[in-house]
Amino acid sequence: MITNIKRRSFLKVAATLGGGFTLGIAWASDVKTGYIKTAAEDWTGINAYLSISPTGKITIMSTNPEIGQNIKTAFPMIVADELGADWKDVIVEQAALDTVNFKRQVAGGSQSIRFSFDLLRQAGATARQMLINAAAETWGVDPSLCKADMSKVVYNGKSLSYGELANKAGKMPKPENVSLKDTKDFHIIGSSQKNVDADKILSGNQKYGIDTKREGMLYASIKKPDGFGQVIVSVNDAKTRAIPGVVDVVQFDEKVVVLAKDTWTAMKGKKALSVTYKSDKTLEDSEVIDKKLVELLNGAGEVKRNDGDVDKAFAEADQIVEKTYEAPFLPHNCMEPMNFFADVQADKAHLEGPIQTPEGSRKAVADMLGLKEDQVSLMLTRMGGGFGRRLNGDFVREAAQISKLAGKPILLVYSREDDMAGGIYRNAVKYRFKAAVKGGKMTAYQLHGAGVNSRNHCRENFFPAGAIDNYKVMSSNYESAVTCGPWRAPVTNFLACAEQSFLDEVAEACKKDAVDFRLEMLDYAIANNSTTKKDYDPVRFKAVLKLAADKSDWYNKSSNEFKGFSAYFSHNSYVAEVAHMKKVDGTPVLEKVTCAFDCGILINPLSALNQVEGGVVDGIGHAMYGNLTIKDGAAQQTNFNTYRMIRIAEAPKVVSHFIDSTEHPSGLGEPTLPPAGGALANAIYKATGKRIYKQPFVNEMEVDVLG
Repeated sequence: MITNIKRRSFLKVAATLGGGFTLGIAWASDVKTGYIKTAAEDWTGINAYLSISPTGKITIMSTNPEIGQNIKTAFPMIVADELGADWKDVIVEQAALDTVNFKRQVAGGSQSIRFSFDLLRQAGATARQMLINAAAETWGVDPSLCKADMSKVVYNGKSLSYGELANKAGKMPKPENVSLKDTKDFHIIGSSQKNVDADKILSGNQKYGIDTKREGMLYASIKKPDGFGQVIVSVNDAKTRAIPGVVDVVQFDEKVVVLAKDTWTAMKGKKALSVTYKSDKTLEDSEVIDKKLVELLNGAGEVKRNDGDVDKAFAEADQIVEKTYEAPFLPHNCMEPMNFFADVQADKAHLEGPIQTPEGSRKAVADMLGLKEDQVSLMLTRMGGGFGRRLNGDFVREAAQISKLAGKPILLVYSREDDMAGGIYRNAVKYRFKAAVKGGKMTAYQLHGAGVNSRNHCRENFFPAGAIDNYKVMSSNYESAVTCGPWRAPVTNFLACAEQSFLDEVAEACKKDAVDFRLEMLDYAIANNSTTKKDYDPVRFKAVLKLAADKSDWYNKSSNEFKGFSAYFSHNSYVAEVAHMKKVDGTPVLEKVTCAFDCGILINPLSALNQVEGGVVDGIGHAMYGNLTIKDGAAQQTNFNTYRMIRIAEAPKVVSHFIDSTEHPSGLGEPTLPPAGGALANAIYKATGKRIYKQPFVNEMEVDVLG
């Protein structure tokens, strides 16, 4: 249950004058365009955000990209709640990119709801007030005597439906100040609602970017260099052009593209290409990159934060604990490979497909084509996964370039091998931790992160920043031809695993319980709150740790249960996880994971459970199996026969518990992944006595604890 919170925000809105009432989150003048499709009802008013038909149906535009995080359901829930709508009256449509009327149409960093929550509430509340004002004028009473609820306005036994009020409400003056609901009065927010696209998904009728079809469209398959850092010497496309259905072969930026009448023929034509490459430099190997990272760790590194005097603390220590952890490159492996539709003409372009950063991608395409941004339209489609890969708009730019060269609308479709071998991987990284122990306490903490292609491989203001006086964080970067980019919970996805494993080892050196050790540090951070810079709230963090310990029965030491603890703050949320392991016929097996979570107000508990459990399973699976290696500049794992992922039967049971909170909503899609590997590693140690310092874990163990 979501309890009381008081917050006031105000908004000017736009409304068109017509047969139906429409509301747009228009931060400028009234909106003249919209994207609502004509339904059975006679929609008479259309603009950027919200429309009410005379029959009472309410169409709410979902503005942000949907990558499986259930934004397409959550955003309209927020608007509908403040609107006072009956959820069964709501129709949800996906909005196109519209930078005039919408803000931050991005799916990344688990920030969508956090950024838009107040804006969406204001939009719904303003529409509600305009409907109330219309009803009050009709009845000749003061608006304060009227109440909006379940898609109607009521007063003294009388009621008017939103459909009946729509036309008049659209002509009412826009209220400057509106009051938001007290959270105890929420009737949709905080309730479990199924995904608005669930029926289409389950029946196979949901359309994704890869399903896009247009008359006269060609399919494009793109061949890139075999290794990172290569350039084309020559291309022989004679065999490709001889294949029936192949229309053309074009080339740009070290890429050769086959255009055909269907996907299969385009991919078949690509395989028939004969392309010769060269490189001016020695092509990289994972082993060479590993050695470079070790060299960087042995150097000074760029200091990101330096509190107190770590050198003095190490000199005075009774014991020094120093360990190095390492993780490989990882591909994203979205279920739906990269694809995008582009129709580029002389004075305009239309783009359509699955992209997490539509605004940035449109701008890049406009710049590339020499067009103004308002000459380029971009329609969002539901995505078969993103995990950060679709933050990079490389495939959008490729689609536009191909359409321009072909002079036709095209759908670019990657094969699975294209997707996995093409890069934009999680950065390979190594972390070296060093702790000073004196008198049973950790007196200094030092971290040096060295990784590939990133400005900072650390999070210097996260825990244990502010929880210890002598604290130092450094980062070093190795520039590689292997392209890298955000991967679910960037940086923290392995940093948390390594840090939480290390803290357990330090706790053992201090002869303290793993949970108590962390709680003591948080108590110090709470006491030191006014003087120390940190991104997290130690009070909220402590509550999550205590909840996880309680729900996992942490302090009950069973002879045949081995528990591993891990806790992390990321994406403005707090997570603590306990991995429960038992021995079956002498073999350790992961039984379940207990997860405690604080992400502020829960919009949709059902969706929250799905995201929490998915993040834990993803974190466990990639810690155990994820591994992509480079040889002669090329990925050695290019499909699922060589790249191991967790299977359904291996996924542990996840038992989730949420802090009852009235805090502003924060990240939900990513935060449970980072600590999962650490909880597993610590449980493995409890069960086997073996510490794990390198992902994938399966390469470091004699048995598979998920098998």
